[in-house]
Amino acid sequence: MSVSKNSIAAGPFKWFYRKAGQDRSDSPPVLLLHGLPSHSFGWRAILPVLADKGFRVFAPDWVGFGASDKPGAREFDYTPDAFVNALEEFVSALNIEKFSLIVQGFLGSVGIQYALRHPHRIERLAILNAPIAVTAKLPWKIKQLGLPLLGDMLTQNPLSVDSTLEGGGRTAISDRDLAIFRQPYSESGDAGRVLMTTIRNLQLPQSMAEIASGFLPWRQPDTQVPPFPVTIIWAVKDRYLPVKMAQDFATTHIRVDLFLIREGGHYPQEEVPEDVNVALLRFLRQ
Repeated sequence: MSVSKNSIAAGPFKWFYRKAGQDRSDSPPVLLLHGLPSHSFGWRAILPVLADKGFRVFAPDWVGFGASDKPGAREFDYTPDAFVNALEEFVSALNIEKFSLIVQGFLGSVGIQYALRHPHRIERLAILNAPIAVTAKLPWKIKQLGLPLLGDMLTQNPLSVDSTLEGGGRTAISDRDLAIFRQPYSESGDAGRVLMTTIRNLQLPQSMAEIASGFLPWRQPDTQVPPFPVTIIWAVKDRYLPVKMAQDFATTHIRVDLFLIREGGHYPQEEVPEDVNVALLRFLRQ
């Protein structure tokens, strides 16, 4: 199944997105959200496989990332609230009523916040190696990109993208693929400034508190039915987030499924896409 490259105006901004699958009423929509400092290219091995199984799959570049618009901080403040609101505009522009959401990494937490705030939109939610607990911390590789002076320098060096992507796991990414991930940062200093601003404004403790509160229905055995099914798909060699975070979450949230991938790190869709596809199809076709 081929993957097309598209753009759409959503609110005041243009979003770039990759798409695979046929526009048919019986093709369930799936939305894939990337983490930091990636963009939609990271889902290239997932899009066609899901589409071949009958899904209509969209993988956007978040506002400020990849080939999407990169507004200045006065136009868009790069906080979780801003990203959540922008995502709702994107979904509305696509004219999707309800869809399955797959999120990964830092910024994946924003996708989870979106799902909790807009449960009527969500058919299913799959979480891949994303922060989900109040104990979550930004790893040094990412945190340093937002620091004064050091962050200003690092985010203007496109090679910092290579280091961050490869630092999250134990698998080397090909030079060809790294060049594509690096491209937005090589073309314009705006991409680096957006990355730095996003990390500075990530508000991780507040986001984790919202997620902890929002997931209460998944903790209760009988009193409240959760609004949608949730699975955690976790590659255990993640150097940025510990597997214990996923295990503890699944233990305390009895209605959340956990699928462990023995190989692969923080970016499992990049490192072990075959395993991710197996887990996603198992979940999406239940």
